Amino acid sequence: MNQRTSVVYSLLADYVRSPSLRHMREQRSLAKLALEIVTKLDQDSSIWKKWEGPRDKVLASAIDCWIPKDDMLAFLNGLPGPALTMTDLEQRMKAMIEEEYIGDPEPKLEAECLAIYQAEKEAGTEMAAIIGRLSDYVGAQWQRLRDEQRAEAERRSEEARLERERRLLSYADCPWTQIKGSKFFYCRKNGRVFQLKPNNDKSLTLYRVQEVDDAASGDMIGRYRSRGDASKVVAKAAYAPEAFR
Repeated sequence: MNQRTSVVYSLLADYVRSPSLRHMREQRSLAKLALEIVTKLDQDSSIWKKWEGPRDKVLASAIDCWIPKDDMLAFLNGLPGPALTMTDLEQRMKAMIEEEYIGDPEPKLEAECLAIYQAEKEAGTEMAAIIGRLSDYVGAQWQRLRDEQRAEAERRSEEARLERERRLLSYADCPWTQIKGSKFFYCRKNGRVFQLKPNNDKSLTLYRVQEVDDAASGDMIGRYRSRGDASKVVAKAAYAPEAFR
């Protein structure tokens, strides 16, 4: 292997030593590995001349941990390399987040991370260990946050569906909605009710019906590829004579 290939091989070999498949597949971990590879390969041509040695790797690990910048700067300046200023630190963090997609800090974890950091600092824990603990904590909390976001999205979706259902059943015009327990979609426009039944070939059959009831028969209008196509027909059928086909 040539030198560049050896660098990539070495980083990948270190990465796959992790006993956790979840860690190896995690997007944040993969992004940090990608940064390490790019940094190693492009170190000589990098515009960030002060970030030699372990500084980039340390900052990449700590960037989403909400560590106070003054403390982070002091720690980085204790590592080999030219003296860094606060501007050096802030702009390198910005580049990592916006250009290299590394560890955009999650605002919801700020207070928790700062509390952990302060407790560890007061206990005398060294910075590398604090970064490790916070990185593990943030990684574990991402799943909780994703679950909360998914639950919130489902709650809002159900609230919107219930509101459409309420409008439909109270004889108000409403867009396509699926009554809980129903196999079909209904909409009401200009006081008229339309029903969409899915077919085995994924097309939809549009009916003009008299009531919101899966068992009710109605007048077939046509078959369409999507609700959007059916909606275009409904826009005309809702104002056409009842004999519309």
